[in-house]
Amino acid sequence: MIKKKHLLITAVLALTSATAFETGARAQMVLTMEQALEYSAEHNPDLINSRMSMERYEQNLIAQKASLKSRFSLNLEPFSYSQSRQFDSRYSDWYTNRSLSSSGTFSISQPIIWTDATLSLNNSLSWQNNESTVGGNTNTNRAFSNRLYLSLNQPIFTYNRTRMNMRQIEMNYENARISYALQRLNVERNITSQFYSLFMSQQNLAISESELENAERNFNIIKDKVEADLTTKDEYYQAELNLAQSRSSLENQRVSLENAKDNFKQVLGIPLEEDIIVVCDIEAEPVIVDFDKALESALTTRLELRQREISREQQEMSMIQVKDNDSFSGNISLSLGIMGDNPEFNHVYDNPTNNPRVAISFSVPLYDWGARKARIKAAEIERKMFELSAEEELKSIEMNVRSTCRSLDNLVGQISIAEQSQRNAQLTYDLNEERYRNGELTGLQMNQFQNQLSNSKMSYTQAIINYKVQLLNIKILTLYDFEKGEPVVPITYEQNTDKKKK
Repeated sequence: MIKKKHLLITAVLALTSATAFETGARAQMVLTMEQALEYSAEHNPDLINSRMSMERYEQNLIAQKASLKSRFSLNLEPFSYSQSRQFDSRYSDWYTNRSLSSSGTFSISQPIIWTDATLSLNNSLSWQNNESTVGGNTNTNRAFSNRLYLSLNQPIFTYNRTRMNMRQIEMNYENARISYALQRLNVERNITSQFYSLFMSQQNLAISESELENAERNFNIIKDKVEADLTTKDEYYQAELNLAQSRSSLENQRVSLENAKDNFKQVLGIPLEEDIIVVCDIEAEPVIVDFDKALESALTTRLELRQREISREQQEMSMIQVKDNDSFSGNISLSLGIMGDNPEFNHVYDNPTNNPRVAISFSVPLYDWGARKARIKAAEIERKMFELSAEEELKSIEMNVRSTCRSLDNLVGQISIAEQSQRNAQLTYDLNEERYRNGELTGLQMNQFQNQLSNSKMSYTQAIINYKVQLLNIKILTLYDFEKGEPVVPITYEQNTDKKKK
Protein backbone atom coordinates (compact mmCIF):
# COMPACT_ATOMS: atom_id res chain seq x y z
CA MET A 1 0.00 0.00 0.00
CA ILE A 2 1.34 3.37 -0.98
CA LYS A 3 1.44 5.81 1.90
CA LYS A 4 -1.09 8.60 1.51
CA LYS A 5 0.78 11.82 0.83
CA HIS A 6 -0.84 15.25 0.85
CA LEU A 7 1.08 18.00 -0.88
CA LEU A 8 -0.42 21.02 0.82
CA ILE A 9 -0.12 23.88 -1.57
CA THR A 10 -1.14 26.61 0.91
CA ALA A 11 2.38 27.24 2.19
CA VAL A 12 3.68 27.04 -1.36
CA LEU A 13 1.24 29.69 -2.50
CA ALA A 14 2.25 32.00 0.30
CA LEU A 15 5.86 31.53 -0.71
CA THR A 16 5.00 31.99 -4.37
CA SER A 17 3.00 35.17 -3.86
CA ALA A 18 5.89 36.69 -1.93
CA THR A 19 8.33 36.19 -4.81
CA ALA A 20 6.16 36.12 -7.94
CA PHE A 21 6.00 38.88 -10.52
CA GLU A 22 4.35 42.09 -9.39
CA THR A 23 0.62 42.09 -10.14
CA GLY A 24 -0.32 45.37 -8.47
CA ALA A 25 -3.46 45.45 -6.35
CA ARG A 26 -5.36 43.05 -8.59
CA ALA A 27 -6.75 40.08 -6.66
CA GLN A 28 -5.84 36.55 -7.70
CA MET A 29 -8.43 34.04 -8.84
CA VAL A 30 -7.88 30.93 -6.74
CA LEU A 31 -9.17 27.77 -8.43
CA THR A 32 -9.56 24.16 -7.41
CA MET A 33 -9.94 21.42 -9.99
CA GLU A 34 -13.72 21.32 -9.52
CA GLN A 35 -14.01 25.10 -9.87
CA ALA A 36 -11.88 25.06 -13.02
CA LEU A 37 -14.07 22.41 -14.64
CA GLU A 38 -17.24 24.26 -13.65
CA TYR A 39 -15.89 27.54 -15.03
CA SER A 40 -14.85 25.92 -18.30
CA ALA A 41 -18.38 24.55 -18.85
CA GLU A 42 -19.57 28.10 -19.51
CA HIS A 43 -16.45 29.83 -20.85
CA ASN A 44 -14.33 27.32 -22.77
CA PRO A 45 -14.34 28.38 -26.46
CA ASP A 46 -14.44 24.81 -27.79
CA LEU A 47 -17.37 23.91 -25.53
CA ILE A 48 -19.24 27.07 -26.48
CA ASN A 49 -18.79 26.29 -30.17
CA SER A 50 -19.90 22.67 -29.68
CA ARG A 51 -22.93 23.76 -27.66
CA MET A 52 -23.95 26.29 -30.32
CA SER A 53 -23.62 23.60 -33.00
CA MET A 54 -25.88 21.33 -30.95
CA GLU A 55 -28.42 24.12 -30.50
CA ARG A 56 -28.41 24.70 -34.27
CA TYR A 57 -29.29 21.05 -34.95
CA GLU A 58 -31.91 21.18 -32.20
CA GLN A 59 -33.61 24.13 -33.88
CA ASN A 60 -33.50 22.29 -37.21
CA LEU A 61 -35.26 19.35 -35.56
CA ILE A 62 -37.89 21.64 -34.04
CA ALA A 63 -38.45 23.23 -37.45
CA GLN A 64 -38.77 19.84 -39.15
CA LYS A 65 -41.33 18.61 -36.61
CA ALA A 66 -43.28 21.83 -37.04
CA SER A 67 -43.27 21.34 -40.81
CA LEU A 68 -45.13 18.04 -40.36
CA LYS A 69 -48.09 19.83 -38.83
CA SER A 70 -50.86 21.50 -40.80
CA ARG A 71 -49.64 24.58 -42.64
CA PHE A 72 -51.98 27.50 -43.17
CA SER A 73 -51.28 29.97 -45.95
CA LEU A 74 -53.07 32.91 -47.56
CA ASN A 75 -52.02 34.28 -50.95
CA LEU A 76 -53.53 37.60 -51.96
CA GLU A 77 -53.54 39.50 -55.24
CA PRO A 78 -55.63 42.57 -54.37
CA PHE A 79 -55.23 44.30 -57.73
CA SER A 80 -54.39 43.15 -61.24
CA TYR A 81 -54.99 44.97 -64.52
CA SER A 82 -54.03 43.98 -68.06
CA GLN A 83 -54.84 45.00 -71.64
CA SER A 84 -53.85 42.95 -74.66
CA ARG A 85 -54.45 42.77 -78.40
CA GLN A 86 -54.89 39.19 -79.64
CA PHE A 87 -55.98 37.28 -82.70
CA ASP A 88 -58.98 34.97 -82.48
CA SER A 89 -58.44 32.13 -84.93
CA ARG A 90 -62.01 30.91 -84.53
CA TYR A 91 -63.45 34.09 -86.04
CA SER A 92 -60.33 35.18 -87.94
CA ASP A 93 -60.45 38.55 -86.29
CA TRP A 94 -58.44 40.66 -83.89
CA TYR A 95 -59.86 41.63 -80.53
CA THR A 96 -58.84 43.77 -77.57
CA ASN A 97 -59.16 42.38 -74.05
CA ARG A 98 -59.05 44.40 -70.83
CA SER A 99 -59.15 42.67 -67.47
CA LEU A 100 -59.35 44.00 -63.93
CA SER A 101 -59.30 41.42 -61.13
CA SER A 102 -58.72 40.78 -57.46
CA SER A 103 -58.19 37.33 -55.90
CA GLY A 104 -57.06 35.40 -52.87
CA THR A 105 -56.38 31.74 -52.02
CA PHE A 106 -56.54 30.18 -48.57
CA SER A 107 -54.87 26.76 -48.17
CA ILE A 108 -54.50 24.17 -45.44
CA SER A 109 -51.78 21.64 -46.26
CA GLN A 110 -51.04 18.52 -44.24
CA PRO A 111 -47.98 16.33 -44.98
CA ILE A 112 -48.54 12.62 -44.28
CA ILE A 113 -45.29 11.16 -42.96
CA TRP A 114 -46.41 7.53 -43.22
CA THR A 115 -46.88 7.59 -47.02
CA ASP A 116 -44.99 10.77 -48.02
CA ALA A 117 -48.24 12.19 -49.39
CA THR A 118 -49.59 15.71 -49.12
CA LEU A 119 -53.27 16.41 -48.44
CA SER A 120 -54.49 19.96 -48.92
CA LEU A 121 -57.74 21.91 -48.74
CA ASN A 122 -57.88 25.04 -50.89
CA ASN A 123 -60.37 27.84 -51.40
CA SER A 124 -59.82 30.42 -54.15
CA LEU A 125 -62.04 33.50 -54.28
CA SER A 126 -61.77 36.07 -57.08
CA TRP A 127 -63.59 38.98 -58.67
CA GLN A 128 -63.01 40.11 -62.23
CA ASN A 129 -64.20 42.79 -64.64
CA ASN A 130 -63.43 41.59 -68.15
CA GLU A 131 -64.05 43.51 -71.38
CA SER A 132 -63.46 42.27 -74.92
CA THR A 133 -63.85 44.46 -78.02
CA VAL A 134 -64.31 42.71 -81.37
CA GLY A 135 -65.24 44.61 -84.53
CA GLY A 136 -66.43 47.60 -82.55
CA ASN A 137 -68.63 45.52 -80.27
CA THR A 138 -67.79 45.36 -76.57
CA ASN A 139 -68.68 42.45 -74.33
CA THR A 140 -68.43 42.83 -70.55
CA ASN A 141 -68.45 40.32 -67.72
CA ARG A 142 -68.37 41.22 -64.05
CA ALA A 143 -68.62 38.32 -61.61
CA PHE A 144 -67.41 36.64 -58.46
CA SER A 145 -66.01 33.12 -58.66
CA ASN A 146 -65.05 30.67 -55.95
CA ARG A 147 -63.32 27.30 -56.17
CA LEU A 148 -63.22 24.93 -53.20
CA TYR A 149 -61.35 21.67 -53.62
CA LEU A 150 -59.53 18.92 -51.74
CA SER A 151 -56.37 17.47 -53.32
CA LEU A 152 -54.02 14.58 -52.61
CA ASN A 153 -50.57 14.14 -54.07
CA GLN A 154 -48.99 10.70 -53.53
CA PRO A 155 -45.54 9.67 -54.88
CA ILE A 156 -45.25 5.96 -55.77
CA PHE A 157 -42.43 3.53 -56.56
CA THR A 158 -39.92 5.64 -54.58
CA TYR A 159 -38.66 6.03 -51.01
CA ASN A 160 -40.40 8.07 -48.33
CA ARG A 161 -38.55 11.40 -48.48
CA THR A 162 -40.47 12.96 -45.60
CA ARG A 163 -39.67 10.16 -43.21
CA MET A 164 -36.03 9.98 -44.33
CA ASN A 165 -35.50 13.74 -43.94
CA MET A 166 -36.96 13.55 -40.46
CA ARG A 167 -34.68 10.67 -39.53
CA GLN A 168 -31.64 12.45 -40.95
CA ILE A 169 -32.29 15.52 -38.83
CA GLU A 170 -32.90 13.39 -35.72
CA MET A 171 -29.59 11.63 -36.25
CA ASN A 172 -27.78 14.91 -36.85
CA TYR A 173 -29.13 16.23 -33.56
CA GLU A 174 -28.19 13.06 -31.69
CA ASN A 175 -24.72 13.17 -33.23
CA ALA A 176 -24.35 16.80 -32.16
CA ARG A 177 -25.33 15.91 -28.60
CA ILE A 178 -22.77 13.10 -28.56
CA SER A 179 -20.13 15.45 -29.96
CA TYR A 180 -20.91 17.91 -27.19
CA ALA A 181 -20.58 15.20 -24.54
CA LEU A 182 -17.28 14.04 -26.07
CA GLN A 183 -16.08 17.64 -26.19
CA ARG A 184 -16.80 17.97 -22.49
CA LEU A 185 -14.71 14.87 -21.78
CA ASN A 186 -11.89 16.15 -23.98
CA VAL A 187 -12.00 19.53 -22.28
CA GLU A 188 -11.92 17.79 -18.89
CA ARG A 189 -8.81 15.89 -19.98
CA ASN A 190 -7.17 19.03 -21.35
CA ILE A 191 -8.02 21.13 -18.32
CA THR A 192 -6.81 18.42 -15.95
CA SER A 193 -3.51 18.25 -17.81
CA GLN A 194 -3.12 22.03 -17.83
CA PHE A 195 -4.20 22.26 -14.18
CA TYR A 196 -1.54 19.82 -13.05
CA SER A 197 1.00 21.47 -15.32
CA LEU A 198 0.32 24.80 -13.61
CA PHE A 199 0.37 23.10 -10.22
CA MET A 200 3.73 21.54 -11.09
CA SER A 201 5.08 24.96 -12.13
CA GLN A 202 4.01 26.36 -8.75
CA GLN A 203 5.73 23.44 -7.03
CA ASN A 204 8.88 23.94 -9.06
CA LEU A 205 8.91 27.62 -8.13
CA ALA A 206 8.60 26.73 -4.44
CA ILE A 207 11.44 24.20 -4.79
CA SER A 208 13.58 26.82 -6.55
CA GLU A 209 12.91 29.26 -3.70
CA SER A 210 13.98 26.59 -1.25
CA GLU A 211 17.13 26.03 -3.29
CA LEU A 212 17.86 29.75 -3.21
CA GLU A 213 17.46 29.85 0.57
CA ASN A 214 19.87 26.93 0.95
CA ALA A 215 22.33 28.51 -1.48
CA GLU A 216 22.22 31.83 0.40
CA ARG A 217 22.72 30.08 3.70
CA ASN A 218 25.65 28.06 2.37
CA PHE A 219 27.14 31.15 0.75
CA ASN A 220 27.05 33.03 4.05
CA ILE A 221 28.69 30.07 5.80
CA ILE A 222 31.55 29.96 3.26
CA LYS A 223 31.86 33.75 3.28
CA ASP A 224 32.34 33.75 7.06
CA LYS A 225 34.87 30.94 6.79
CA VAL A 226 36.88 32.74 4.11
CA GLU A 227 36.90 35.93 6.15
CA ALA A 228 38.15 33.89 9.11
CA ASP A 229 40.77 32.13 6.90
CA LEU A 230 39.17 28.77 7.65
CA THR A 231 38.75 27.77 3.99
CA THR A 232 40.15 28.64 0.59
CA LYS A 233 38.74 31.25 -1.74
CA ASP A 234 37.94 28.69 -4.41
CA GLU A 235 35.14 27.43 -2.13
CA TYR A 236 33.88 31.00 -1.90
CA TYR A 237 33.84 31.27 -5.68
CA GLN A 238 31.98 27.98 -5.99
CA ALA A 239 29.41 29.06 -3.38
CA GLU A 240 28.98 32.34 -5.22
CA LEU A 241 28.40 30.43 -8.49
CA ASN A 242 25.88 28.14 -6.80
CA LEU A 243 24.00 31.18 -5.51
CA ALA A 244 23.93 32.78 -8.97
CA GLN A 245 22.67 29.54 -10.51
CA SER A 246 19.92 29.27 -7.90
CA ARG A 247 18.79 32.82 -8.63
CA SER A 248 18.78 32.13 -12.38
CA SER A 249 16.83 28.93 -11.83
CA LEU A 250 14.26 30.82 -9.76
CA GLU A 251 13.77 33.40 -12.52
CA ASN A 252 13.36 30.62 -15.09
CA GLN A 253 10.69 28.97 -12.93
CA ARG A 254 8.88 32.29 -12.62
CA VAL A 255 8.77 32.64 -16.39
CA SER A 256 7.58 29.02 -16.74
CA LEU A 257 4.86 29.67 -14.16
CA GLU A 258 3.52 32.70 -16.03
CA ASN A 259 3.50 30.75 -19.31
CA ALA A 260 1.64 27.88 -17.63
CA LYS A 261 -0.90 30.38 -16.27
CA ASP A 262 -1.52 31.79 -19.76
CA ASN A 263 -2.01 28.31 -21.21
CA PHE A 264 -4.44 27.41 -18.45
CA LYS A 265 -6.36 30.67 -18.83
CA GLN A 266 -6.71 30.00 -22.55
CA VAL A 267 -8.33 26.58 -22.13
CA LEU A 268 -10.61 27.91 -19.38
CA GLY A 269 -11.66 31.00 -21.31
CA ILE A 270 -10.32 33.42 -18.67
CA PRO A 271 -9.04 36.82 -19.86
CA LEU A 272 -5.25 36.76 -20.07
CA GLU A 273 -4.93 39.86 -17.87
CA GLU A 274 -6.46 37.99 -14.93
CA ASP A 275 -4.06 36.51 -12.37
CA ILE A 276 -4.85 32.96 -11.30
CA ILE A 277 -3.50 30.33 -8.97
CA VAL A 278 -4.50 26.71 -8.45
CA VAL A 279 -4.95 24.84 -5.20
CA CYS A 280 -5.12 21.10 -4.79
CA ASP A 281 -4.28 18.26 -2.43
CA ILE A 282 -2.72 15.31 -4.18
CA GLU A 283 -2.86 11.87 -2.68
CA ALA A 284 -1.45 8.68 -4.12
CA GLU A 285 -4.07 6.08 -3.38
CA PRO A 286 -3.83 3.05 -5.71
CA VAL A 287 -7.06 2.20 -7.53
CA ILE A 288 -7.79 -1.35 -8.62
CA VAL A 289 -8.70 -1.37 -12.31
CA ASP A 290 -10.23 -4.62 -13.56
CA PHE A 291 -8.93 -4.99 -17.12
CA ASP A 292 -11.79 -7.21 -18.29
CA LYS A 293 -14.39 -4.80 -16.91
CA ALA A 294 -12.55 -1.83 -18.40
CA LEU A 295 -12.43 -3.45 -21.84
CA GLU A 296 -16.08 -4.53 -21.71
CA SER A 297 -17.21 -1.07 -20.65
CA ALA A 298 -15.14 0.59 -23.39
CA LEU A 299 -16.56 -1.66 -26.12
CA THR A 300 -20.18 -1.23 -25.03
CA THR A 301 -20.56 2.33 -23.75
CA ARG A 302 -18.16 4.48 -25.74
CA LEU A 303 -20.04 7.35 -27.36
CA GLU A 304 -17.89 7.06 -30.48
CA LEU A 305 -19.45 3.65 -31.09
CA ARG A 306 -22.92 5.18 -31.12
CA GLN A 307 -21.64 7.76 -33.59
CA ARG A 308 -20.48 4.87 -35.75
CA GLU A 309 -23.97 3.38 -35.66
CA ILE A 310 -25.42 6.72 -36.71
CA SER A 311 -22.93 6.97 -39.57
CA ARG A 312 -23.79 3.42 -40.65
CA GLU A 313 -27.50 4.26 -40.79
CA GLN A 314 -26.72 7.42 -42.74
CA GLN A 315 -24.71 5.31 -45.18
CA GLU A 316 -27.76 3.08 -45.73
CA MET A 317 -29.96 6.11 -46.35
CA SER A 318 -27.42 7.49 -48.79
CA MET A 319 -27.48 4.17 -50.66
CA ILE A 320 -31.28 4.35 -50.92
CA GLN A 321 -31.02 7.85 -52.38
CA VAL A 322 -28.34 6.80 -54.84
CA LYS A 323 -30.38 3.82 -56.04
CA ASP A 324 -33.47 6.01 -56.43
CA ASN A 325 -31.61 8.50 -58.63
CA ASP A 326 -32.69 8.10 -62.28
CA SER A 327 -34.92 5.15 -61.38
CA PHE A 328 -38.51 4.30 -62.24
CA SER A 329 -40.99 6.34 -60.17
CA GLY A 330 -44.51 7.69 -60.35
CA ASN A 331 -47.05 10.03 -58.86
CA ILE A 332 -50.81 9.96 -58.22
CA SER A 333 -52.73 13.24 -58.03
CA LEU A 334 -56.36 13.39 -56.91
CA SER A 335 -58.52 16.48 -56.70
CA LEU A 336 -62.21 16.88 -55.88
CA GLY A 337 -64.07 20.14 -55.54
CA ILE A 338 -66.75 22.54 -56.75
CA MET A 339 -66.71 25.88 -58.51
CA GLY A 340 -69.29 28.58 -58.70
CA ASP A 341 -69.55 32.03 -60.28
CA ASN A 342 -72.15 34.81 -60.15
CA PRO A 343 -72.20 38.60 -60.40
CA GLU A 344 -73.48 38.67 -56.83
CA PHE A 345 -71.28 37.24 -54.12
CA ASN A 346 -74.05 35.67 -52.02
CA HIS A 347 -75.28 33.71 -55.05
CA VAL A 348 -71.91 32.40 -56.17
CA TYR A 349 -72.87 28.79 -55.44
CA ASP A 350 -76.41 28.90 -56.87
CA ASN A 351 -75.28 26.77 -59.79
CA PRO A 352 -72.01 25.03 -58.77
CA THR A 353 -69.89 22.88 -61.05
CA ASN A 354 -68.02 19.78 -59.93
CA ASN A 355 -64.30 19.77 -60.75
CA PRO A 356 -62.89 16.28 -60.23
CA ARG A 357 -59.36 15.47 -61.41
CA VAL A 358 -57.33 12.25 -61.41
CA ALA A 359 -53.83 11.99 -62.82
CA ILE A 360 -51.22 9.25 -62.78
CA SER A 361 -47.74 9.98 -64.06
CA PHE A 362 -44.55 7.94 -64.39
CA SER A 363 -40.92 8.78 -64.83
CA VAL A 364 -39.21 6.05 -66.89
CA PRO A 365 -35.44 6.43 -67.40
CA LEU A 366 -34.31 4.83 -70.63
CA TYR A 367 -30.53 5.08 -70.82
CA ASP A 368 -28.05 7.04 -68.68
CA TRP A 369 -24.74 5.67 -70.05
CA GLY A 370 -24.07 3.74 -66.83
CA ALA A 371 -24.17 6.77 -64.51
CA ARG A 372 -26.58 5.24 -61.98
CA LYS A 373 -24.68 1.95 -61.87
CA ALA A 374 -21.39 3.78 -61.27
CA ARG A 375 -22.90 5.84 -58.47
CA ILE A 376 -24.20 2.70 -56.75
CA LYS A 377 -20.80 1.02 -57.04
CA ALA A 378 -19.08 4.10 -55.60
CA ALA A 379 -21.51 4.09 -52.66
CA GLU A 380 -20.85 0.38 -52.05
CA ILE A 381 -17.08 0.99 -52.02
CA GLU A 382 -17.57 3.84 -49.57
CA ARG A 383 -19.61 1.54 -47.30
CA LYS A 384 -16.86 -1.11 -47.37
CA MET A 385 -14.28 1.53 -46.45
CA PHE A 386 -16.48 2.61 -43.57
CA GLU A 387 -16.74 -0.96 -42.25
CA LEU A 388 -12.95 -1.39 -42.40
CA SER A 389 -12.52 1.88 -40.52
CA ALA A 390 -15.05 0.74 -37.90
CA GLU A 391 -13.07 -2.47 -37.29
CA GLU A 392 -9.84 -0.51 -36.88
CA GLU A 393 -11.53 1.85 -34.43
CA LEU A 394 -12.54 -1.09 -32.23
CA LYS A 395 -8.94 -2.30 -32.26
CA SER A 396 -7.74 1.20 -31.39
CA ILE A 397 -10.14 1.38 -28.43
CA GLU A 398 -8.92 -1.96 -27.11
CA MET A 399 -5.26 -0.99 -27.58
CA ASN A 400 -5.76 2.30 -25.72
CA VAL A 401 -7.44 0.52 -22.80
CA ARG A 402 -4.66 -2.06 -22.65
CA SER A 403 -1.95 0.61 -22.78
CA THR A 404 -3.57 2.74 -20.08
CA CYS A 405 -4.06 -0.22 -17.73
CA ARG A 406 -0.40 -1.16 -18.12
CA SER A 407 0.63 2.43 -17.43
CA LEU A 408 -1.45 2.51 -14.24
CA ASP A 409 0.21 -0.63 -12.90
CA ASN A 410 3.64 0.75 -13.77
CA LEU A 411 2.96 4.17 -12.23
CA VAL A 412 1.99 2.63 -8.89
CA GLY A 413 5.51 1.21 -8.62
CA GLN A 414 7.05 4.48 -9.82
CA ILE A 415 5.28 6.45 -7.09
CA SER A 416 6.69 4.14 -4.41
CA ILE A 417 10.18 4.48 -5.85
CA ALA A 418 9.85 8.27 -6.20
CA GLU A 419 8.61 8.60 -2.60
CA GLN A 420 11.52 6.57 -1.29
CA SER A 421 13.93 8.50 -3.48
CA GLN A 422 12.67 11.81 -2.11
CA ARG A 423 12.95 10.60 1.48
CA ASN A 424 16.49 9.32 0.94
CA ALA A 425 17.52 12.52 -0.88
CA GLN A 426 16.25 14.65 2.02
CA LEU A 427 18.12 12.55 4.58
CA THR A 428 21.27 12.63 2.42
CA TYR A 429 21.07 16.39 2.02
CA ASP A 430 20.59 16.97 5.78
CA LEU A 431 23.60 14.78 6.61
CA ASN A 432 25.86 16.37 4.02
CA GLU A 433 24.80 19.89 4.94
CA GLU A 434 26.38 19.35 8.36
CA ARG A 435 29.51 17.95 6.73
CA TYR A 436 29.59 21.01 4.47
CA ARG A 437 29.48 23.33 7.47
CA ASN A 438 32.39 21.39 8.95
CA GLY A 439 34.40 21.79 5.75
CA GLU A 440 34.35 18.12 4.81
CA LEU A 441 32.59 18.74 1.46
CA THR A 442 33.20 21.18 -1.37
CA GLY A 443 30.59 23.59 -2.65
CA LEU A 444 30.42 21.67 -5.92
CA GLN A 445 29.57 18.46 -4.06
CA MET A 446 26.95 20.23 -1.97
CA ASN A 447 25.36 21.64 -5.11
CA GLN A 448 25.04 18.12 -6.47
CA PHE A 449 23.19 17.01 -3.33
CA GLN A 450 20.90 20.05 -3.64
CA ASN A 451 20.10 19.18 -7.25
CA GLN A 452 19.44 15.58 -6.25
CA LEU A 453 16.97 16.70 -3.58
CA SER A 454 15.17 19.13 -5.92
CA ASN A 455 14.90 16.56 -8.70
CA SER A 456 13.56 13.90 -6.33
CA LYS A 457 10.84 16.27 -5.08
CA MET A 458 9.77 17.13 -8.62
CA SER A 459 9.89 13.47 -9.68
CA TYR A 460 7.67 12.42 -6.80
CA THR A 461 5.08 15.11 -7.54
CA GLN A 462 5.19 14.34 -11.25
CA ALA A 463 4.72 10.60 -10.63
CA ILE A 464 1.55 11.27 -8.62
CA ILE A 465 0.25 13.67 -11.29
CA ASN A 466 0.94 11.13 -14.03
CA TYR A 467 -1.04 8.53 -12.10
CA LYS A 468 -4.00 10.89 -11.62
CA VAL A 469 -3.97 11.78 -15.32
CA GLN A 470 -3.97 8.11 -16.32
CA LEU A 471 -6.89 7.45 -13.97
CA LEU A 472 -8.79 10.19 -15.79
CA ASN A 473 -7.80 8.66 -19.14
CA ILE A 474 -9.14 5.23 -18.19
CA LYS A 475 -12.36 6.89 -17.01
CA ILE A 476 -12.78 8.66 -20.36
CA LEU A 477 -11.79 5.57 -22.35
CA THR A 478 -14.24 3.29 -20.56
CA LEU A 479 -16.90 5.72 -19.30
CA TYR A 480 -16.48 4.04 -15.92
CA ASP A 481 -15.09 5.68 -12.79
CA PHE A 482 -13.01 3.00 -11.04
CA GLU A 483 -12.28 5.36 -8.12
CA LYS A 484 -15.99 5.64 -7.32
CA GLY A 485 -16.93 2.27 -8.77
CA GLU A 486 -19.76 3.62 -10.94
CA PRO A 487 -20.45 4.28 -14.64
CA VAL A 488 -19.84 7.73 -16.04
CA VAL A 489 -22.82 9.46 -17.62
CA PRO A 490 -21.52 12.32 -19.78
CA ILE A 491 -23.26 15.60 -19.01
CA THR A 492 -25.47 16.71 -21.90
CA TYR A 493 -26.60 20.23 -22.59
CA GLU A 494 -30.11 19.54 -21.31
CA GLN A 495 -28.80 18.15 -18.01
CA ASN A 496 -26.58 21.17 -17.59
CA THR A 497 -29.45 23.53 -18.33
CA ASP A 498 -31.73 21.80 -15.83
CA LYS A 499 -29.03 22.04 -13.19
CA LYS A 500 -28.70 25.80 -13.72
CA LYS A 501 -32.47 26.29 -13.54
CA LYS A 502 -32.61 24.53 -10.20
